[in-house]
Amino acid sequence: EVQLQASGGGLVQAGGSLRLSCAASGFIFDDYDIGWFRQAPGKEREGVSCISSRDSSTHYVDSVKGRFTISSDNAKNTVYLQMNSLKPEDTAVYYCGAVKLCTQPLIEYRGQGTLVTVSS
Repeated sequence: EVQLQASGGGLVQAGGSLRLSCAASGFIFDDYDIGWFRQAPGKEREGVSCISSRDSSTHYVDSVKGRFTISSDNAKNTVYLQMNSLKPEDTAVYYCGAVKLCTQPLIEYRGQGTLVTVSS
C-alpha cells in the first residue's frame, strides 16, 4: 500500500517556524522526486517545493524562496520542509506527493495533508 504521511503542521504566529515531514512507503522511493504542495481555502493547489531523487537538486516557488528549505533522508524514505519566517499567506493544507520529475510535477502518489495556520 502506497502511503505518503505528512505531519508537523500546526498553529504558529507570523515570523515563526515549522518543520513538516513526509514519510513515504509502498513504492520505490528512489524512482520518484518528492514535492510539497499546498492548498488554501478557495484557492488552487500550488507547488511549493520539490527535491530530485537523482541529484538532490531543489526547486521552490518564488514566494517561499529564502524562507523554506526542502531536504531528504533517503535512508528513512522521508522528506522534510523547514519553513521559517512564516507569513499568514502561507496558511494552507500542505501535502507531499511523488512525482516522476520536479520539472514535470504530475502527482502520481499523494497523501493526506497537514494543516498549517499562520496567525498575524
